[in-house]
Amino acid sequence: MAEFSATVYQNEFLPDGGTDVHAIVTVACSGAGTAGQSGSGDAGEIIIVDTSGSMGAEGVRAAAYAAQTALDQILDGVWFAVISGNDRAQLAFPATTEPVMVRMDPRTRQAAKEAVAKFYADGGTAMGTWLRLASRVFATVPSLTQKHAILLTDGENQHESPEVLTQTIEAVTGQFQCDCRGVGVAWQVDEVRRIATALLGTVDIIPAPDQLAAEFSRLIQSSMSKGVASADLRVWAPQGAQVLFVRQVAPAVDDLTSRRTQVNALTASYPTGSWGDESRDYHVAIRLAAKGIGQEQLAARVQLAVGEQVLAQGLVKALWSADEALTTRISPEVAHYTGQTELANAIQEGLAAKAAGDTATATTKLGRAVQLAAQTGNEEATTRLRKVVEIDDQDTGTVRLKRSIEKADEMALDTASTKTTRVRK
Repeated sequence: MAEFSATVYQNEFLPDGGTDVHAIVTVACSGAGTAGQSGSGDAGEIIIVDTSGSMGAEGVRAAAYAAQTALDQILDGVWFAVISGNDRAQLAFPATTEPVMVRMDPRTRQAAKEAVAKFYADGGTAMGTWLRLASRVFATVPSLTQKHAILLTDGENQHESPEVLTQTIEAVTGQFQCDCRGVGVAWQVDEVRRIATALLGTVDIIPAPDQLAAEFSRLIQSSMSKGVASADLRVWAPQGAQVLFVRQVAPAVDDLTSRRTQVNALTASYPTGSWGDESRDYHVAIRLAAKGIGQEQLAARVQLAVGEQVLAQGLVKALWSADEALTTRISPEVAHYTGQTELANAIQEGLAAKAAGDTATATTKLGRAVQLAAQTGNEEATTRLRKVVEIDDQDTGTVRLKRSIEKADEMALDTASTKTTRVRK
């Protein structure tokens, strides 16, 4: 049985008239077990491979080998399927006319590898059709409580409208999780990030086809290590209070606020997906009615729930004080993750401005990103930023855009913008 714990970091002291309470809640899980072999229900895995014409013979061969490598990582007993996608979606394995999944065993693994070896490049790209088929395939196994997919593409979603893709993403949200990867530099980060974010997954660039197999293997290994199929973060706030936002801030920034579902009049639930042995940090902000000096109030109960069972709880408090030494103190954890969230926004806004030809805004935003990366100790972000800008002074954020920038470096900075570092102790 998995065990969860919750630890709250905050400055609970508010000045006279103060209303907003911020806290970082660290939720940790241990003893999660493995997918489909601990807890109730079964696990399902779908590998979705772009086989459009733009992949070319070399790209499809590399993708097929990566898919075969991924199949080796799926545990026996897990339900699985493979989808090949271009301007339509096809169930490559099992090769049936109707959607179906099979359990992994030595025989089905070998048969799937042989099917994948027949991939060839042809047609266009319509990722919405791939997602819709994946949803239908998962639905054929009612016992599935854990549903995960990996999606690979190399190009833009040219063969269906943005509106159709949006409608599809909305239709499949909550049905399964999906980690998305783009190979090469011809795909659109924002487009693929929309899919990954909605489906509680990750997005990243694989610069070259020969790097596909290692990444596919890593993604499936990670999925198989998550024995808790699904968990929700629940936030209770008192009557009259307002939950300003709920964000995951580590290991990556992901705003959960809009995914709120009501549990009861005072409690809302936010999906967190599957869990392995890991810890995640959440930034919770609550607005209260101001109280008098010396009064205190419980601002929030933050809970981790699996189904209807609450497995961990942290309390966020508020205490009004006239002592400025207390009320002006900023929690290091809150300050750190506020900076990390701003860093992600600054990178994305800076790159968007650069793409639009607005050099001045791009320089300002990316300069701020350099400054924030230094302040929060995010060395990975600093390293990636150095490939896009010349840094004259990281403390002041004084930078110059490089005249020549590799497209892969720019996309790597974009995809990694939401990755965060933990607070330095």
